[in-house]
Amino acid sequence: MGDPGRHRRKYRGPPHPWIRQRIEEENILRKEYGPKNKREIYKIESLLSKFKGEAKRLVAVHTKQAELEKKHLLDKLKNLKLLTAESGLADVLAISLKDLMERRVQTLLVRRGMARTVKQARQFITHKHILSKGKPITSPSTLLTGDQENSLGFVPTSALANPSHPEREIRKEEAKEEKPKKKKKESKEKKEERRPKKDKKQEQKPEEGKKE
Repeated sequence: MGDPGRHRRKYRGPPHPWIRQRIEEENILRKEYGPKNKREIYKIESLLSKFKGEAKRLVAVHTKQAELEKKHLLDKLKNLKLLTAESGLADVLAISLKDLMERRVQTLLVRRGMARTVKQARQFITHKHILSKGKPITSPSTLLTGDQENSLGFVPTSALANPSHPEREIRKEEAKEEKPKKKKKESKEKKEERRPKKDKKQEQKPEEGKKE
């Protein structure tokens, strides 16, 4: 057993740092779900690989202890709403990384309309404005169960508990002003009007030369 005072990594990073396809996929996840850095993505990936590894191991074992572990794993994933009531071990292998990212409290705030963006949701959490079952949540990567999701709300003493708070209102996209478009059209029309005037002046010059 290692030193309990020593902090160890809770994730396993990618085998190679420079793989273009993986980097592009991670950038998409960062834009969609708003993790602070890629380390948070690696932690979710490690948790997912842990679930799948346990499922693969339990499929081949048929002891009483294996049955208990199987029930514990399935109940845990069902509580997280990653599996349905009729799902089995084979369905654990079909869980994707996005399924786990959707269960993060940061994502659920946006899905439930409690925040406008994932960045704003992260700010609400880190500033201790969010609670679930009477307990504050301070980690945006916390995975919520179904019961915790239903009891998700704002701290009563927070100003954000008021539904009419300006930061909670979902702002509609401002309509583009038509004035600059009209100005552009007018400028084009003026250019068209000026062009024939120049042509008339050019036609008059040779006539004046003939008269002389």
